[in-house]
Amino acid sequence: MKVVLGYSGGLDTSIILPWLRETYQAEVICMAADVGQNEDLSLLNAKGRASGASEVLIEDLKREFVEEFAWPTMRAGAVYSRRYLLGTSMARPLIARRQVEVARRVGADALAHGCTGKGNDQVRFELTFAALAPGLKVIAPWREWDISSREDALAYARERSIPLNVDATKLYSRDENLWHVSHEGGPLEDTAKEPEEEMFQWTVAPEAAPDTPEYVDIRFEEGFPVALDGEVLDGVTLLQRLNALGSRHGVGRADVVEDRLVGMKSRGVYETPGGALLYAALSELESVTLDRRSIALKDQVAPRYADLVYEGRWWTPEREALDAMVTVLLRDVTGSVRMKLYKGGGWAVSRKSEHSLYREDLATFGASASYDQADAAGFIKLFGLPLRAAAERYSDERNNVVGKLLREADRAHAE
Repeated sequence: MKVVLGYSGGLDTSIILPWLRETYQAEVICMAADVGQNEDLSLLNAKGRASGASEVLIEDLKREFVEEFAWPTMRAGAVYSRRYLLGTSMARPLIARRQVEVARRVGADALAHGCTGKGNDQVRFELTFAALAPGLKVIAPWREWDISSREDALAYARERSIPLNVDATKLYSRDENLWHVSHEGGPLEDTAKEPEEEMFQWTVAPEAAPDTPEYVDIRFEEGFPVALDGEVLDGVTLLQRLNALGSRHGVGRADVVEDRLVGMKSRGVYETPGGALLYAALSELESVTLDRRSIALKDQVAPRYADLVYEGRWWTPEREALDAMVTVLLRDVTGSVRMKLYKGGGWAVSRKSEHSLYREDLATFGASASYDQADAAGFIKLFGLPLRAAAERYSDERNNVVGKLLREADRAHAE
């Protein structure tokens, strides 16, 4: 059997590699995905081979991650559990897709992952496998073996002299990519405890951020971020710069208690500085380029899109249909938003668009040649027509009710 293993070089996948060889007598090809995590992935080749891999492939997926997954999710306005900007969720279908592509290239019989049976990632990986490679066997060691704890895993590695660079005192489970860094487990499992400042990896504490605000001008074309302060940038570079800027000012922290797919609640703390700025800026640009019904429709679509991403249902007609809807809604969302960053906050101070629906001559409180205030009388009469019709139909009953309320109010006032 030939197996392609999604490989990170961490504790779990380091022991899965020899376990696959022992349990399935398999040839194991490791695939590591570079989605912008702050790690030296070049070290994985030697490490994987030392543990028995026949080959270790490092796949650079940064551009695809930003352009094909982060941007569509952001354009849809998708937010899960009110505050989670889906950084881990939207990376999984991309990594799983490349794993399938590698499996086909090398003629593999099976795909393996290191996700636990308690988490969401097992669903995200396996739904992608089901959609793109339904004929391949899926091996999920955490659902098969008798290893049940971190201590068991460390003992398994020691018995086989598996090279590890693992901190046995590690408090948190983390996931990092170009979009965010997440923190789970350890002290965070007590929802009554405030996260320790030492836990955060990217962002400074808002109270320790600079005392002087900083500004950035974000340019969008049809809802896609394309430039910062007038400089056109590729997606990866643009996001990296916004991450650095937002982190410097403590922007993008979110402490979230969310509902996992398997039913339990869990707590995660997320740092998404660039993403938080992009979500806020795009929303502000939409406020001047979309009519209220279009905004309402997009607001209805957003939570459905968020559920889809969180649940791993990326490779579905539903996602394609929602993307098509968002594309239509955002075709005039082109322009620039100037954001002010200060002490953990990032908010818009100006919005400019060549497709703006905002007209100062209509909105002004001063005299306007474009708007005749007398026209409002006819509008109100027609707008209130259903209310008048209902009131006349039940006039006696309504008058009795109103009269009773007025009498009760008079008595209360007299007392």
